[in-house]
Parts: sequence; structure tokens; C-alpha cells
Amino acid sequence: MSALRFTKMQGAGNDFVILDRIAGAPFPDAALARRLADRHFGVGCDQIMVIEAAPAGGYAYRIVNADGSAAGQCGNGARCVSRYLRERHGLADGAVLDSPGGPVVVHFLDGGEVELALGVPRLEPADIPFLAPRCQARYLIDLGDAQYPIAALSLGNPHAVLTVDSVALAPVAQVGAQIECHARFPDRANVGFVEIVDRSHLRLRVWERGVGETLACGSGACAAMVALRLTDEIDAAVAIDLPGGRLRVRWAGNGQPVYLAGPATFVFDGEFYP
Repeated sequence: MSALRFTKMQGAGNDFVILDRIAGAPFPDAALARRLADRHFGVGCDQIMVIEAAPAGGYAYRIVNADGSAAGQCGNGARCVSRYLRERHGLADGAVLDSPGGPVVVHFLDGGEVELALGVPRLEPADIPFLAPRCQARYLIDLGDAQYPIAALSLGNPHAVLTVDSVALAPVAQVGAQIECHARFPDRANVGFVEIVDRSHLRLRVWERGVGETLACGSGACAAMVALRLTDEIDAAVAIDLPGGRLRVRWAGNGQPVYLAGPATFVFDGEFYP
């Protein structure tokens, strides 16, 4: 039985198994992904980040959720991939990575942190995808016993964002799971519960599709920032506290990319025997 070499990394507690296909690792099918992600019988992770050679040169990554489904973007995972590539393959500052959600521009900061330009938010319902007749700042989504006002947008993944008085008291598991699989999100959705502390400071918890609640969600942090910036409730740069740590997001407005900065940390290298 041959060993599968991997690297474990984390960004603000959002943890990943990195598989380097350039170094010979295979692409995991859904069954292998679920085994790798299992926290009792496998390595344990929220997502698996698979590094490949990009067709036009350079590097690309793909994302597999803990349940074996594919994801379109992962901001914390992309930062970890970027740092891995810098230290193992010499990735240059300013490099562009290919991702399922589009090109990502990488900048390396002090202290092992990474900032990414994650692309321009997609707000039109058909581009998310989200079932609605027209683009709105907020939509009412019906969960049967109650209606919830949400923002809906995409940063490679569909996102729903709810503003709450307190993230500590937010019904993340119950409501998050219902909105994730709601019929108005044909591809399911990540669901963010955001609390406004002040115009430059947010608190956030995220229920991720195919994973459940995670300690941090980079694209979810960006989605929360965009949703609140569109209604002028916050400034153009914010600190966002998640259960696993702090991320920083900045956005100049419509038509501009969102920038996400935060930690990317090596945990260990290992071998997994499927």
C-alpha cells in the first residue's frame, strides 16, 4: 500500500490538507476526500486543497470539501496554498494563481501572512446562482416558520449573509443548514452570520456548504464585508473576528476586487495510507 504524502496547514483555524499534484499526489475522489477529512479516522480538515500546474503556466488549485463535493473558492485555503508554493516551489510575490472561481493575485506580507485579490464580487442572481427576479441589496428567504433578510452574492462560492445582533447567540447550525440547502440556492450556499461592532470592526460565524460551521471562512469574510459595504454600514477596510482568529478585508466598491489578508500556517507534513 503506497503512502499519500500531504501537508496540513491552517488559516485562522480553518484547516486544510494540501495535496501537491506537481510532486505526484493524485486528485482525490469523493471517497478519499471524506476519509482524509475525517477527524477520527483520517487526517482531519475542513477542505482539501489540490495544487496543480496551470494550463497556461504557473500554478492552479482546486478545492474539495469535507463531504467530497467541489468548491469554487476558499480564501483561507488559497492563502495556505500561496505560502506552500512560496516555500516549496519559490512562488513570487505578485503571482497569479488559477482557481475554480477565477484568477487570484498573491501578495506576501510580514509574519507569514498573505493577502489575496479574490476577484470582483458577483451580485446578479443568475451569476451566484440565486433564484430572484432582479438584483437587490437584501432578499427575504422563507424557512417555513420565519422569513430572514439576507444578502446574496458570489466570490466563486454562493454566499448568504445575515446581520445579527450577536454572533454568540446566532442560530448558526439550525438556520445555516436550512439556508445552505434552500431551493433558491441551486448550488447550495455558505451562510454568514455577521455582527457589526463598529464601522471598521465585524464579528462573524460561517456555516460552510459541505462542511458545517468552521472556525473561519475567508470568502465568507469577504462576502460579509461586501454585503454591508453595499448598504454603507461599514468602511472600505475592516477587521473581522471569527472564532479562529482575525482576518482583514478591504474593498473599494463596485467593479473592484476584494482583498483578503490573514495568517497561513504550516502544521505538519505526513503520510496517509488509504
